[in-house]
This record gives sequence, structure tokens and C-alpha cells, in this order.
Amino acid sequence: MKYDFDEVVDRSDSDSVKYDYRNLLFGKSDVLPFWVADMDFKTPDFIIEALKKRLDHEILGYTSLPEGLKEVIAGWLIRQHQWEVQPDWITINPGVVPTLAFCVLAYTKPGDQVIVQPPVYFPFFYVIENNGRKIVHNPLQLQQGRYFMDFTDLKRKINSRTRMILLCNPHNPGGSVWKREELSELAAICRKHQILIISDEIHSDLMLFGNKHIPVASLDQEIAANTVTCLSSSKTFNTAGLAISYTVIPDQQLRYDLANMLRDFHLSHGNISGLMALEAAYRHGKDWLRQIIQYLEDNIDWLEGFLKNRLPAIRMIKPEGTFLVWLDFSELGLSQKDLNRFLIHQAGIGLSDGELFGPGGQGFQRINIACPRSFLMKGMEQMEGAFNDRNNEKES
Repeated sequence: MKYDFDEVVDRSDSDSVKYDYRNLLFGKSDVLPFWVADMDFKTPDFIIEALKKRLDHEILGYTSLPEGLKEVIAGWLIRQHQWEVQPDWITINPGVVPTLAFCVLAYTKPGDQVIVQPPVYFPFFYVIENNGRKIVHNPLQLQQGRYFMDFTDLKRKINSRTRMILLCNPHNPGGSVWKREELSELAAICRKHQILIISDEIHSDLMLFGNKHIPVASLDQEIAANTVTCLSSSKTFNTAGLAISYTVIPDQQLRYDLANMLRDFHLSHGNISGLMALEAAYRHGKDWLRQIIQYLEDNIDWLEGFLKNRLPAIRMIKPEGTFLVWLDFSELGLSQKDLNRFLIHQAGIGLSDGELFGPGGQGFQRINIACPRSFLMKGMEQMEGAFNDRNNEKES
């Protein structure tokens, strides 16, 4: 089946965070939204059909896991990432961000230190600080258009209270797909200092331009025993509103500790729609994934060309994975407040403010390019027009 990613779908008045929260976030409701990380494409037909079929049974009572679901998940992981997992390593969770919070609660104590690698997905900060733990920043280094881990800085900052690292693999917002040697060095440091790796791999299916995702837990058995991997089909198949995710935890004690935490909050059973969508995605999603990756790559190539030819002052960190692009506006010399004001009120577009992503985010903005190309073109043309107006004002 050929999917039409050029179709523009009106998402207003659908309780969409991306669209219906514009006035709250940006102070005006007519900005073009490129911020929150869901897609502006229709959720695939095989998922919608699975949900409709389930709704034909008109009782939505307490549910259990569909028979064989864990085997379906394991099958997807071996096909997509050549990662062989046992079905009993898998636990079903309400979402990746809640799972990160539960991991912090299950595996650390108040006052313990948790490492993050900014600029990074900003809920990482909340799940640490809001639960009484201490953030340790191990900033990434931007070199020749790619982010790299700083292992010297990491080793210098580890002490007796350092218990955990939240790893973003692939990286959001920088787009780095961590290489085997990078992950191996990180894992060796963590193993030496007994630091648990919690790896957020929600974007792992969205590999671009021939890059390959390496699950950190796939490196070897010792690393796997020190890793909790958080995954979901929601980014790949545009089902974020269904609040479903899963973890892969080879170590029995780690698996038991998280399962206990989830049971305490009565969150270990999933929900009907999320479970149906997850199973349908992994049974039938191969062709959708192939087509969406091609469309995302074409959008990125178009954006790269547009910026190079028409807005050269804005530099793009070309992503190796994800549908999120990190844009460097620092050459403009604007404060973050002035940059945000310019983009919202002059260009009429809503991006994700780089400062949200922690140290290293100053001067940057994140744009979501998982949208019809006509929408992306409109946003960039509005930005170009605003820059032309600004330059004309400076010259007059």
C-alpha cells in the first residue's frame, strides 16, 4: 500500500496538544506548530482497523495482555535491530516518560545522583528533580555538525552517590545515533562504577540515511544485566495519545523491582487501545516504516537545501535518526528571549525553545519535520520572509 504523507489533516479542535495548546504556550493561536514530537500524518490504517475491530465488542472492562504480545514485540526487535530478547524480559508500561520516573524511584534513593547528557529531552530533568534526586550534567560536545559524548568529563563527575545515567539513544534533540564504540565505552565506565543505565530508545526505529540503531543492552550479557531499555511503538506509528510503552530488562532483580513499583501504582496492565495498537504496529508496520523513513529523509534534505540557499545564517545539525532537527540560530546574535519572540510573532512559527533542553541549548531551537512537505515549506517561507523584513529594517 502506498501511504499519502502529503495529505494535510486538520488537527484543530481535536484536543491535540500540538495545536490546541498554541495560545497557552506561544501566546497566540495562529502560529504554525512544529514543536511537540508527534506526527502530522494519519496513524496507519492497520492500527485504526485493529482499534475499530476491538470496539465492535462493546465492553471495555479490565483487560489483560493479549496472548502472544510479548512474542510479537520480541519478533520486532530481532527483525529491526538484530536484538534477541526473551519474552519474559518484557514489561508493559504506561509510557516512556512515566517509566523513566518509575525507574528513578525503583532504583535510586533521595539525594542520589543521576547523570544526564544535555542538551537532552527535557523531561529527563523533571523525573530526576521532582523525585528528590540530584542531576549531574555531562554535556555533549558538538563537533563538525555532530554531538559526541565527553567521557573525560563523565569520569571526573562520578562519585560515591552517582547511581544512574539516563541515556537518550538515539539522541533527542541532537539526532546522534550512538555508535557501537561510543556505547561500549559508556557502558564500561558505568559497569566499573556500578552506575545503572536507563536507556530511552523510543526513536530507535526511525533510523535515517543508512544509520543503524544499536541497543546498548545488545552489546554483551554483562552490559545487558546493567541496563533497563525503554521502548514504544508510539513515535514510529504516531500513537502517542494511547499511552503505552514497554521495557526490556534481562536482569531478574531489576525486572522484579520495576514490576513491584508498577504494581504499587496499579499500572502494570496497560490499556485496551494501547495494547491493540502496539500489537498491530509490530505485526503489520514494516512497509509503513520503510515509507515514512523515506519521506522524513526527503523532508530533511529539502530543509537542508532551503537553509543553505536561502537562510544560511541558520545552521542545521543533520540528524542521523528521529524526526526532530536541531537548528543553530546563534549566528544571529539574539538573546533566547528575543529569538523566541521573533520566531513566534514575526515568523509565526512555534518551535521548541532550545533552553528547555538544558546546558548547550542556548541559541538553538528544535523543529519537528514529521509533517506534510507543503506545511514545512510554508513554515520556512514564513521564516524567510520575517528575516528579510528584519534585514530591510536594519538597512533602512
